[in-house]
Amino acid sequence: MTPRPFTQSSVWCARLLALALLLNLARPASGAAPLTLLWTNNVLTVFGPQIPGGPLEIWYPEAFCRSGSAQREWGKTVLPHHTKLVSATPHTLQLHTRIEPDVELWHELQASADAVSLRFVFTNRGTGAVDLAWFEPACIRVAGFTGRDQTNYTARSFIFTARGLTPLDQTRRQTAALYQGGQVYSPAGIPPADLNPRPLCLDQPVNGLIGCFSNDGKFLLATASDYTQELFEGVYVCLHSDPRVGGLAPGEAKRIHSEIYLLPNDPAALLRRYQRDFPP
Repeated sequence: MTPRPFTQSSVWCARLLALALLLNLARPASGAAPLTLLWTNNVLTVFGPQIPGGPLEIWYPEAFCRSGSAQREWGKTVLPHHTKLVSATPHTLQLHTRIEPDVELWHELQASADAVSLRFVFTNRGTGAVDLAWFEPACIRVAGFTGRDQTNYTARSFIFTARGLTPLDQTRRQTAALYQGGQVYSPAGIPPADLNPRPLCLDQPVNGLIGCFSNDGKFLLATASDYTQELFEGVYVCLHSDPRVGGLAPGEAKRIHSEIYLLPNDPAALLRRYQRDFPP
């Protein structure tokens, strides 16, 4: 589906954690405090006393990809890009990305007590079409949250298939691909040639959610987007929901919306939230 047109050092981490704690102390007595956002050097850090395992680190944004990516060297698939921070408050960020050759991306992040909303507007400022088929906005590192490593975090991670909530280690996994490791989960209707060059699972997701459970079993972390190109289990103890862009004609603009959820361990409540935020 194509989006609708628009008509790390320990010292650094310690400083960020100290700032987050100060912000937490300053929150109002009533109601849950919003999550706190900080972005630097293409790393988005999400702070909150309710996050099991400590702050979430997210490579953001990661990559912007041409079509035909499944059988091509990764360096020839990605479009060069550069991102800068435009404005920031503890709970909101505005960033601007230039994607070669002539694409401009404005993105805004808004944190609430249990989610981070990401809003994207892509605009082709050039005179030629740009083959920007899909992108990887957020590589969410979940080792601390799950208490697992690359060898076993799939047992605490999930997608939704025709069987319902399905742990990733119980899907019909494959190993044949241009690059080994990880697993791609592609919804119906996406050209297989345009996917990540990692092994493609035989099970198809029935919605845009991919997530994991916390080490203590009390919370879940999940992410989704409104035009899902693929869900991806990466090779850095990470999870992705990668949206489809579908190319940009000269002067064309497209909007895309993603969410990162941090909720109590209640998959039914997660589904209701997803259906509210991403109606059919």
